[in-house]
Amino acid sequence: MDTSFRELPGLRVEVEKVIFVPQLNAPPEKPFPFAYFIHIINGSTKPVTILARKWILKDGTGEVVVVEGAGVVGETPKLLSGEKFSYNSYHVVASNSEVSGAFFGVDSAGLGIRVKIPAFTLRCPSVGK
Repeated sequence: MDTSFRELPGLRVEVEKVIFVPQLNAPPEKPFPFAYFIHIINGSTKPVTILARKWILKDGTGEVVVVEGAGVVGETPKLLSGEKFSYNSYHVVASNSEVSGAFFGVDSAGLGIRVKIPAFTLRCPSVGK
């Protein structure tokens, strides 16, 4: 696999929705869980395989958390031209946060590809009145 990554025209990510879900498990130091619903859409002319992800969370205090790993929710989706992969997952945060990142993979020729995740905001509910 080529170790450099490039944008592939037509390959894109859509963030369908982001919702606060208080019933999800969250540790006391990060009590605000948010679910997000994502589509990876292959509008390119080449088949692609998504192999990894990188999320960057920046909270209101300036803390930056980077989450990297293999696959997407335990899968390595293969997308032919015109196909999409949809999933949902969640993040827990301590305060309002900006979220961005990218998915990484290869095209049918084994060349490294990257597709950016559009930035979105996690707005925590007010604590107290």
